[in-house]
Amino acid sequence: MDLLSIILLAIGLAMDCLAVSLTKGLSSVTRPQWGYALLMAVCFGLYQGLMPLLSFFAGVSFTEFFDRWTHWIALILLGIIGGKMIYEGFTGHTDSAAETKSDKHLFSFWGIQVLAIATSIDAFATGVLFISSPQMLWLGVSVIALVSFLFSVAGYWLGTMFGKRFRFNANLVGGLILIAIGLKIFIEHYI
Repeated sequence: MDLLSIILLAIGLAMDCLAVSLTKGLSSVTRPQWGYALLMAVCFGLYQGLMPLLSFFAGVSFTEFFDRWTHWIALILLGIIGGKMIYEGFTGHTDSAAETKSDKHLFSFWGIQVLAIATSIDAFATGVLFISSPQMLWLGVSVIALVSFLFSVAGYWLGTMFGKRFRFNANLVGGLILIAIGLKIFIEHYI
């Protein structure tokens, strides 16, 4: 495991963070919530870095056991959140009070934690990559966390920019993206 491999791994893992953050940015076009977006980026980076660390210390046997269920957990969590967003997209929140309430719900502390866990589940399996090169573990964990943080901030910023320029149902699009991420994690497990 060399630095280039770690960077490429980190970018691959951070794509889910980018997509979810982009969705959140699109959903908060009424008023960007930069404090919550920063909290989201910190949580995404923290969980993405923590998962490989946990699987490294848990060892191969526990990781194999956990790997049997992670794809189901991600599919269910992201499916529920995405389904709720799609439902809200079809019911429509047209008044500003409802949009503000929806924005606050999207950025609740526990909502961010669930999204951070759901998007970082696939990172759990990567800890076993460091078993053969333990000297790279802390560098790897740091790079994964930093790239996830940066992609989350960039995704939110891009989402707010697109949301201001183009009018479309952000909840519907965001819900579809979250469900697609859950399906991607689920399908990748079997491929």
